[in-house]
Amino acid sequence: MNLLAVGAGLAVFGALGAGIGIGIATGHATEAVARQPEASGDIRTTLILGCALAEATAIYCFVIALMIIVMLK
Repeated sequence: MNLLAVGAGLAVFGALGAGIGIGIATGHATEAVARQPEASGDIRTTLILGCALAEATAIYCFVIALMIIVMLK
């Protein structure tokens, strides 16, 4: 059971990258809107799409962690 917990923890560790990526993307989008306010609609659309893809990666990591725990029990 201890190795299952380690494997699940490593799988969820992939969500850390998604969180960092979303933070960096949001910061850069804020800077871009500050520089060119007239392009805020396009920047916002691209930001939301990128954040959705990064969040999907985090959800996949979480699902894999749950599968490790449930399937290999």
